Formats: sequence, C-alpha cells, structure tokens
Amino acid sequence: MTRDQPPVTLAVRFLRDRQIPFSTHLYDYRDHGGAAWAAEALGLPPGQVIKTLVFETDDRRPLLVLMPGTLEVSTKALARHLGVKAVAPCEPAKAQRLTGYQVGGISPFGTRQALPIYVERSIFALPRLYINGGKRGFLVGLVPADLRRALPDCHEVDVGLTHGLTD
Repeated sequence: MTRDQPPVTLAVRFLRDRQIPFSTHLYDYRDHGGAAWAAEALGLPPGQVIKTLVFETDDRRPLLVLMPGTLEVSTKALARHLGVKAVAPCEPAKAQRLTGYQVGGISPFGTRQALPIYVERSIFALPRLYINGGKRGFLVGLVPADLRRALPDCHEVDVGLTHGLTD
C-alpha cells in the first residue's frame, strides 16, 4: 500500500460485497494513539472516530463493542446488559485470532469468526462515522444507516462512559 492507495482488506471486501458506500482515510498509525490520535491526524471530531474493541465474558464468550472515541466502555453496564458477572478486554493475541486483524487495526467487518456486536447507541445519531478498515492507520467513513445495513444483527447498548475528550 502506498500512502495514497488504501489497502484492500477483508473489511473493504466485506463492504464492497454488500454494496455499502464508504470513503477511505489513511493516516500515520501511532502505537497507543487510539481513536484520539486517528481523529487528530485526520482532522476529524473525536466522537465520530469509532473504536472496535474485543471483550469476553466471564465464561470466555467473545464479543465486539463499537464505541465513540470520546467514550470508554462501562464494563459493569455491559455485563448487566449481557446478564453475566463480568466482562473484560480480550488479550491481544486472542483478539487477533478471533478477528483476523492486528490490534490497532481491528474492524467489525469481515472478522475471521462471527462475533456478537454491541454498538453504543449514540453512534447511530452521528452525521458520519469513521471506523477501522482492517489495518492500522486506515479508517473507512460511512453513515450510521449504512453501518446498520452492514451489521444488521448488531445490538444497540448504552454502556459508554465519558473519559475527558470532547468533540
């Protein structure tokens, strides 16, 4: 991939196969920069950059959570919603095995294993969102209605906690 040429990842193929319109956005990836760095690098509102997080329940069932970059997941609220004792982030190696994507480049589209997906409800009120396209330093942009079309079995949840970033 050159700086001007977006990669053709499993996520891109997934979206193309479903005829979901999307834009591509490349930036210089930074370890531990997260959504805040991606937003800054691309000049986007931090709340419109969506994190794809891999969690697992106390009985080791994996799941994905999509969360705006300005929020953190309330694991207590998520566990209550799921009816389990606890949830915690997956170890990076396990997240990579489950999704087929490297941590920092995990996309909810085209994962190796089909996982339940929980989307913070506020994402569907955004004018546009930017989410990982399956490679570090690569986001795809789409409207929330197309996210819902791409992920028709996703579950809406209210499990976000503010952690100090603002739009």
